[in-house]
Amino acid sequence: MLLHRRSTLSVSLALVAGAISVAFALPLPAQAQPLAGGAKPAAPPELPLRDFFSNPEKAYFRLSEDGKTLGFMQPVSVDGAPRRLNVFVQALNGSQPVGQPRRLTAETARDISIYSWKGSNRILYVKDFGGDENFHVVSVDVATGKVTDLTPGDNVRAEILDALPDDPHHILVSHNRRDPQVFDVVRIDLRTGAETMVAKNPGDIIAWGTDHAGRLRLAFRSEGLNSVVLYRADEKSEFKPIITTDYKTEVEVPVFTADNRRLYAISNRGRDKKALVTIDPARPDAETVVFVHPDVDLGGVTWSRKQKKLTDASVVTAKLERKFFDPATEKLYQRIAAKVPGMDVTLQSGTQAEDKFIVAASSDRTPGGRYIYDVKTDSISLLAEINPKIDPAQMAPMKPISYKSRDGLTIHGYLTLPVGREPSSLPCVVNPHGGPWARDMWGYNPEVQFLANRGYCVLQMNFRGSTGYGRQFWEASFGQWGLKMQDDITDGVNWLVAQGIADPKRVGIYGASYGGYATLAGVAFTPELYAAAVNYVGVSNLFTFMNTIPPYWKPFLPKFKEMVGDPERDKERLTRTSPALNADKIKTPLMVVQGARDPRVNKAESDQMVAALKARGVDVPYMVKDNEGHGFRNEENQFEFYGAMEQFLRKHLKPKAAAKD
Repeated sequence: MLLHRRSTLSVSLALVAGAISVAFALPLPAQAQPLAGGAKPAAPPELPLRDFFSNPEKAYFRLSEDGKTLGFMQPVSVDGAPRRLNVFVQALNGSQPVGQPRRLTAETARDISIYSWKGSNRILYVKDFGGDENFHVVSVDVATGKVTDLTPGDNVRAEILDALPDDPHHILVSHNRRDPQVFDVVRIDLRTGAETMVAKNPGDIIAWGTDHAGRLRLAFRSEGLNSVVLYRADEKSEFKPIITTDYKTEVEVPVFTADNRRLYAISNRGRDKKALVTIDPARPDAETVVFVHPDVDLGGVTWSRKQKKLTDASVVTAKLERKFFDPATEKLYQRIAAKVPGMDVTLQSGTQAEDKFIVAASSDRTPGGRYIYDVKTDSISLLAEINPKIDPAQMAPMKPISYKSRDGLTIHGYLTLPVGREPSSLPCVVNPHGGPWARDMWGYNPEVQFLANRGYCVLQMNFRGSTGYGRQFWEASFGQWGLKMQDDITDGVNWLVAQGIADPKRVGIYGASYGGYATLAGVAFTPELYAAAVNYVGVSNLFTFMNTIPPYWKPFLPKFKEMVGDPERDKERLTRTSPALNADKIKTPLMVVQGARDPRVNKAESDQMVAALKARGVDVPYMVKDNEGHGFRNEENQFEFYGAMEQFLRKHLKPKAAAKD
């Protein structure tokens, strides 16, 4: 819930998805395997920091619905401002861009993070202000370049609910202009910007859902510790509850069936793992199972607008896997994969006719390339390499691992070992993820590769509560911030030392959001374990954190109190597990990094942590950026942060110097 991942709102907070099922028996790591003739790979040169963290020169490619125009983003300086990612368009001749690209947007304060086509003549994107997460929906007319803020106003947070692909002139948007705590649904005329109220939130609706015709047919209500699915047969009828669950149970509805009469749901009712099911609203307690994986939760599903059916579902074992329901879609993936061997393939965008797709091909050692695949000609055309400065041969493989927690749970994760160095007595950085109800996944991670390039091994673990391991593993995290969740991280460090990989005197910890909390908890409650720590937008005081959540999180507060702790009922435990209230125990060198406009983890969380240490005479490097929120997005701020972290870790963990390029 805390870190920067967009997620679909569902009936409960049981955000369980994906898992890693490959156990790890430590062989000689792949990058240390002898080469032909008995030689070992050499350590790569120390690559420039900016090579890892610069915005790509061209990326985020999207096809217009008619396939005649290509959208992409490119960093550009507008009116002398620092480079920001802005949207460009370019004509296509078949699969080849032709003519000069044309810039459509002129953002100067922050990168555009998300954009999409609306038909073939309009671009929609979202923007916030200095990281405050009050996102506005913005429309750009491709022909004229006219830019319209569709959701103006101070402190308004908005998102596109349904782009209404069959209606060229309207979209459905939810926003909280009327009441900061709840989101109404409006239909916006893209020609005029005029709003029409579609549904006024009575005060307890946390999400809405539409059918294939764009009609508002579902609502999701939060009632204390319960969650309710409401349904109506048409927009003239009233919403009526059809499913009520406790907060430990999830019934997410990604899409209606093709006839708009039944629901495809991702549900864990009566089971530990989430499954794909169908539900008849007339008999909502009966679920027909379509697909369930025996070991991991269902992650998501793909709907073909052209074929009017589900084509595949995704799960995460060691890597992302797909269960295909449509043989043609399975063959499509096979044909594409054969053209980019050794890469994981994702379809990021497609035409309305589904005859051309933007393909992302990547791996753990490269963000890879982006291509246009033409179904009719079975041909693929490279649009751009996302980061040509990075040589995959110099990057480190990300290996799935597992170890046992002290109370017997299997904790899965990933280990990345620096190339060309013996996997023995290495300086290591432990990197717990944010969320905390999220997870780390296999794939290219610039932070991890940067650290590995600097000579560190990197351990990422999916501690209890991480998504994808089923209801029981998720529930094991309740009330365990700073306790068993932290023990899982500690046990990972001890496992790494026992394997002989980590030098116990040179282990650091770095994390963001909940990972920042885990970093602070690590140095407060196991101070002997770490030689350095970097806390990035992390929670430090569970009392002040609960009191400063954004207004639109208020409907979730009763459930959050059950999952984390109630400031009154659990006062003793929350005091004991709040790092800022235990700062006297910290002896590890600590660096703190914070965005001043962070709405999730208020700046006061970092301020009080730093103040408590300075009161003891401890020098704490503290970086604050006034134009950032929950994590830094602006390039120049990222360069400064990672540069400072590099020097801080180098000082305290003393990695072996690599050759200079």
